[in-house]
Amino acid sequence: MTEQPLLDVDGLHVRFGAGATQVHAVRAASLRLYAGRCLALVGESGSGKSALARSLLGLAGPTASVTADRLRVAGQDALRFGPRDWRRIRGRHIGLVAQDALVALDPLRPIGTEITESLLAHRTVPRSQAADAVVGLLTRVGVPEPEERARQYVHQLSGGLRQRALIASAIAAGPGTLIADEPTTALDAAVQARVLDLLAELKEQGTGLLLISHDLAVVEALADEVAVMRAGVIVESGPTERVLDDPRHDYTRELLAAVPGSRPRPARAAPPAPGEDLPLLSVTGAVKHFAGGRGARRTAVAGVDFTLRAGETLGLVGESGSGKTTLARMVLGLVRPDEGTVLLDGLPWSGAPERARRARRRTIQLIPQDPLSAFDPRWPVSRVIGEALAATGVPRRDRLGHTVRLLERVGLAPDLLDRRPAALSGGQRQRVAIARALAPEPRLLVCDEPVSALDVSVQAQVLALLRRLQNELRLATLFISHDLAVVREVCDRVLVMKDGRVVESGPVEDVFAGPAHPYTRSLLDAVPKRARRISREPAQERL
Repeated sequence: MTEQPLLDVDGLHVRFGAGATQVHAVRAASLRLYAGRCLALVGESGSGKSALARSLLGLAGPTASVTADRLRVAGQDALRFGPRDWRRIRGRHIGLVAQDALVALDPLRPIGTEITESLLAHRTVPRSQAADAVVGLLTRVGVPEPEERARQYVHQLSGGLRQRALIASAIAAGPGTLIADEPTTALDAAVQARVLDLLAELKEQGTGLLLISHDLAVVEALADEVAVMRAGVIVESGPTERVLDDPRHDYTRELLAAVPGSRPRPARAAPPAPGEDLPLLSVTGAVKHFAGGRGARRTAVAGVDFTLRAGETLGLVGESGSGKTTLARMVLGLVRPDEGTVLLDGLPWSGAPERARRARRRTIQLIPQDPLSAFDPRWPVSRVIGEALAATGVPRRDRLGHTVRLLERVGLAPDLLDRRPAALSGGQRQRVAIARALAPEPRLLVCDEPVSALDVSVQAQVLALLRRLQNELRLATLFISHDLAVVREVCDRVLVMKDGRVVESGPVEDVFAGPAHPYTRSLLDAVPKRARRISREPAQERL
């Protein structure tokens, strides 16, 4: 290509710290990004993707050393930039869409104020025109009722609207380059498709996109080129179709083999033991209403029925706001249904007073989506798990031995006992969360998006661990996920929810191979092409 690249990087090195403890995060990386093109960076956690991307924004951090043979941003030599130069470039020439809009957007300001700040900082429009410009930006990214949404705070928006507001803020000053760091993580398939359409539209309008993602289906849907990183090195790069369909490097092949659904479904666990054919969990006619604005009443769950038996995994899917989380909170005993019943092991659960439920709470445990938020950041692993053991009556003198055995069960070494959550990788944190959930010896696990934020190789390890534990311990599992390929791989049955109702249910193979309800078909159609192909292939064709 003869045009000047928006990003032109050659021989980039990023190091953190000094001396014997120095971490060489990026090694001799080279890349070029042109207007109207998308380059995707893929690789497992710790491969250097984010360190590389943040160095292109001057945000590698105070302990980072960034060197390169060439580092040009928007046609300028970024190796000569000082702090003032970077502030001038960021937002105006290169924008960032972070992974978690709930964290990236200021919770104390309406989103309109957040976007206005970017407009005024770069003098894009006069202050008198800022409000109209904000409405125009929100309209451009597909936010409905933009005047009203501009007055709302981030916690008042759905996941998809939050992500769109973040994109509006990132493009407010008209940057030619946009770095999108896991922009669709934890979004359901329908919302993910809308965000991908928006990013594709920006690309068509001439924006250069640097996409960081662990979701190879998203990469295939949006990227023109792919660079695969491992241990700080770009080990393979090239056109997206060639890299994903004909990988040259062993590591690229390993990543593709770890994609959910690429592996055959595991063999069914042993036949039910005596008594296991009876439901462990029974939900009948569950209804839950919440108060809305101006005295309105919103129905979050509307007459849901299902059962779950020992050794069985039930998938729960549906778009944001479909009622999945409220239903899960009913199962956990954190929300009481307005109508209907929840029985645990044949006994009342939803209607029982807390003093009667307390002794039975060990029967059911939660594996959260984000352990980093679920753990006390001040506590080491030993105390995180020890707290769960203490709650179930394990004497203090026995807790360390129990904790070590739990860590070994989830594939972690005892040398992690003294580490705090921030010092663990994403996969290690999720394994600690599983160990904590196993501490009370539960019979039922509620898994809320347990692998959505993990790269595909770590995701595969965690899913394999959950399957092994389920078979060994005969656990019943309620598995909530927006990733339909994951659901098809690990679940026996599936419930599809829309507007608080179950619109379709049945064996996972039957529902995915021949969806009967239009909404189920629309969910499958919203999945990016590669994941959709995997989700709809009969299991025997993937053997």
